[in-house]
Amino acid sequence: MRPYAKAMTRWTSAAFAILTGIIILWPADGLPEGSVNPGPMSRAEAFARAEALTALGRKMFFDPALSASGKQACSSCHDPNHAFGPTSASPVEMGGPNLDQPGLRAVPSLRYLQAAPVFTEHFYDSEDEGDESVDNGPTGGLTWDGRADHGKDQARIPLLSPFEMGNKDEAQVVAALRRAPYADAFKAAFGADVLDHPQDAFDAAVEALGTFEQSSTDFYPYSSRYDAFLAGKATLTAQELHGRALFEDEAKGNCASCHLSEPANDGEPPQFTDYGLIAIAVPRNPAIAANADPNYFDLGLCGPLRIDFKGLMEYCGLFKTPTLRNVALRKSFFHNGYFHTLREAVAFYASRDTDPGRWYPKNADGTVDKFDDLPKAYWGNLNTDPPFNGRKPGDRPALTDAEIDDIVAFLGTLTDADQAGQ
Repeated sequence: MRPYAKAMTRWTSAAFAILTGIIILWPADGLPEGSVNPGPMSRAEAFARAEALTALGRKMFFDPALSASGKQACSSCHDPNHAFGPTSASPVEMGGPNLDQPGLRAVPSLRYLQAAPVFTEHFYDSEDEGDESVDNGPTGGLTWDGRADHGKDQARIPLLSPFEMGNKDEAQVVAALRRAPYADAFKAAFGADVLDHPQDAFDAAVEALGTFEQSSTDFYPYSSRYDAFLAGKATLTAQELHGRALFEDEAKGNCASCHLSEPANDGEPPQFTDYGLIAIAVPRNPAIAANADPNYFDLGLCGPLRIDFKGLMEYCGLFKTPTLRNVALRKSFFHNGYFHTLREAVAFYASRDTDPGRWYPKNADGTVDKFDDLPKAYWGNLNTDPPFNGRKPGDRPALTDAEIDDIVAFLGTLTDADQAGQ
């Protein structure tokens, strides 16, 4: 068990209180450099501004005209009817000016990101309230490699990515904003001449998108049956309760060591992530075009999309631990979308090391090409906590087939009420 798993609830609660407030009352003696905030505001003014930016960001989120193709909106990949995740089972989505450029990673859900702390290489905390000297390693940030700290930082990425919305620069995005039916609302929020200043206008655009993505109704409703169960307003079946016990049992699934399932000390609902980055060696996915090059490896925290830790061996192969809320809606799993059923994803954890031949391809000599998407130089970074914990080929896995089914049943209780029937 990673030692910060339970202690992170204190961090999460604090971050939740800060990040979901949305409003910032800047001091009268100055604004932060590069800010598009209008200046000091009363609390009422700040809430009104947040409301206006949320409405504006919502319009932008669903506007395909903000892409180079004119056909791809943020919502094209982050569908609100699929918990702001993808609708397809494709491991990656197509983008670019002609919608013919394949992505490199699976599209994550945008729900339940509101409390993610900013990225840090060294998160110091522990389960012992009196001992915060334990270095728990890389923690926080958004995206699979944690390279964006805030919603507005994350919003920049798809707008300018050559394999996503495909705009060549900020000015191309701003040109689309000038033609948008909400251009007057944009100027009302950020200033009459804001669209005459491309960098300011682009900064304003991603601020609006980031503010919309803090909307509690849309992005963190906490309306699942499990939330109702925790509030004493719903029941779980015997299978779901058993699945929950296995999920939390350190000798069985041990899922809760990274996917926190208990409310925080202040009662805040569980986020089902500890925001850490971890290496588990998901099999290489041949359906990703980039993987046709045998010398290409997606190493997460140490590249290729994140470049500030390039060459730091201890970070290679680490990816963000995603929230498991609404996970039953997904049609592809992990950063490379290799698995296409939730049951497969759970079973992989249970038998990665006891039955590697089930998951990894064979070499020419018939041996198993274990951990085929992670060069051997980085195998020391792999997580070996339970359910892995030293198990070898032929050993009994930590979970039986029936127990895997029970965990999957429990995970089905994490689907938000507005997603029921999807």
